[in-house]
Amino acid sequence: MKKILFIAFLTTVTYAVQAQLHADFGVKGGLNIANLKIDNSSSPDSKLGLNLGAFAHLHFADHWAIQPELVYSNQGAQQTISGTEYKVKLHYVNVPVLFQYMTGSGFRLQTGPQFGILASAKTKAGDTESNVNDVYDTFDFAWALGASYVSNGGFGVDARYNIGLANIIDDGGPSTMNRVWQVGVFYQFRVSEMGHKHIK
Repeated sequence: MKKILFIAFLTTVTYAVQAQLHADFGVKGGLNIANLKIDNSSSPDSKLGLNLGAFAHLHFADHWAIQPELVYSNQGAQQTISGTEYKVKLHYVNVPVLFQYMTGSGFRLQTGPQFGILASAKTKAGDTESNVNDVYDTFDFAWALGASYVSNGGFGVDARYNIGLANIIDDGGPSTMNRVWQVGVFYQFRVSEMGHKHIK
């Protein structure tokens, strides 16, 4: 299943590169409010983290664009049990490919798949930290839903919810999936006519 999804991702990117598109590039960063959905278990507490990356905004029709991104994302969860704080610290390199509808006034609605590669996984109990890379799957798959706004000058704000659809546990434990709210800011180096009605 993951191979099929990865092939679909490569096909989408290949189409975007080969098509005659208006390409605008940018950088972004923001805050993660991350958690884990664990089968047959109560939800842990959300954990704050950072995201930082770059993107290409590719117009292919009036009001429509594809936006592939490359994003470092700090995810996981935390919980306090009997006075001891436990944290799951998951570091991903994520590649969202967002399909965007642009209203023409700077607002954008966006949705699309996100492919993740686990860079490192650690657990922390009190002051003791352990490497648990062998517990978690190397690959993740999620679906993103969100909205953004970009100004005439290229500065923008972005909010989205990444719904993990793949079990990230690799050791036979309960099915566990990522859940991440993201809010942040971005700068797009050029905003073309299709991206904002005020650009002439």
